[in-house]
Amino acid sequence: MSRSTDIRCVGAKLYFLPVHTRVPLKFGAETVTYVTCARVCLTVEDRQGRRAVGWGETPLSVQWVWPSKLPYDERHTALQQFCIALAQNWTAYEEFGHPMELGYEFQETILPSLAKKMSEGRGQNEPMPRLAALVCCSLFDIALHDAYGALHNLPIYQTYNAEFMNRDLADFLVPASGNSIDFKNKFPVDFLSKTPSLKLPAWHLVGGLDPLDESELTGSEPNDGFPVTLLEWIQTDGLKCLKIKLRGNDSEWDYNRLLNIGKIAMAKEVEALSADFNCTVTDPNYVNEILDRLQKNEPHIFSLLLYVEQPFPYDLEANRIDVHSVSARSPLFLDESAHDWRVVKLGRELGWTGVALKTCKTQTGALLSACWAKAHGMPLMVQDLTNPMLAQIPHVLLAANVGTIMGVETNSMQFYPEASMIESKVHPGIYQRKNGEISLATIRGNGFGYRLEKMNRELPQVAAEFGV
Repeated sequence: MSRSTDIRCVGAKLYFLPVHTRVPLKFGAETVTYVTCARVCLTVEDRQGRRAVGWGETPLSVQWVWPSKLPYDERHTALQQFCIALAQNWTAYEEFGHPMELGYEFQETILPSLAKKMSEGRGQNEPMPRLAALVCCSLFDIALHDAYGALHNLPIYQTYNAEFMNRDLADFLVPASGNSIDFKNKFPVDFLSKTPSLKLPAWHLVGGLDPLDESELTGSEPNDGFPVTLLEWIQTDGLKCLKIKLRGNDSEWDYNRLLNIGKIAMAKEVEALSADFNCTVTDPNYVNEILDRLQKNEPHIFSLLLYVEQPFPYDLEANRIDVHSVSARSPLFLDESAHDWRVVKLGRELGWTGVALKTCKTQTGALLSACWAKAHGMPLMVQDLTNPMLAQIPHVLLAANVGTIMGVETNSMQFYPEASMIESKVHPGIYQRKNGEISLATIRGNGFGYRLEKMNRELPQVAAEFGV
């Protein structure tokens, strides 16, 4: 089956935008002080030869997507080279379809072999992780969705239905065994919010290196007019939700960090906390003991803990840890491991109860995971990759449209607020948190509603160009 609305990719222009953090951001054993944002402009055409362009952007957060002892520069270069290879392969991909179909098929048939080929070409023993490959692919997938909306003069979320898609969800998803769920004649729209909110509670990231109050300042902090301590951020942005980065290998430090931030949360009437153990835990008892201790000694702080995020290693298939004991104490959300709906399915079997989605794993994959999870009663969150500039817009739209347990994580204003100054003139509400919320009221128009024509960002030299 095919439709006249189907598209294919015929051209790609790739850019690399450097961004420096104002304060360091710690990921596991590594610290981020610099990130490259990969941005692409895709040209698509339909079966009648009509053309349109779409844009996608994702931070290539090396430390998060590829934790390793390999030198940073080697991993960073490999990700950039892979983006260039993806630009060439997307342009050469001649299939027609809806972006959900094209995105899915590309990830199934092209991405794994391309990642393997790139890894072998580098001559290294350590292959590129699947998460890294997905992040590099995500900007192209996002741009494809944006271009489709632009071509058909529609917001992209109005096209995830039977009118535009050739295939229903039964062609993509398989329910859990023994479950009566039927994806036949179901489309993403059936699992999306009927009336997406224009205001979302904003989650603030409390990094492992972040000072909580003035007593922890060292004098090396930036003096740029933006808050530095957690107390300053709470007061300035009216924060109500705090995500706490933990170490996962030092239980006393982790407990005291939860305790100290929890006391601040109570004093400042923060409504919700989450605990992120950074994928460094291998024994569920590590998490259980901290949660039990907190519940016994500080029941009010424990009651603020909305969920625990990804304590265990990235590769869920290689680390099939039974986590039912943890999720019996607190909702337990997959994040880094949730590469696609199949891993979400495995996670549910192992005891995980919720899913944290990210557009940096592709818009297509995030929507399919959302549909599978919601069909099986798993609650959702949408987590940040410290998305600045254009990357912020699909990110917050995903949260508004899939429906989360509470708002969206958004922290680019903490770590590189000046990077998004140009975009914030058009969309001030999504680059600045007020009264603990962000506002999506200015996002409107076709595709993702970027309104690029109102922006005046000077892009760097094209890093690669293929096709039209």
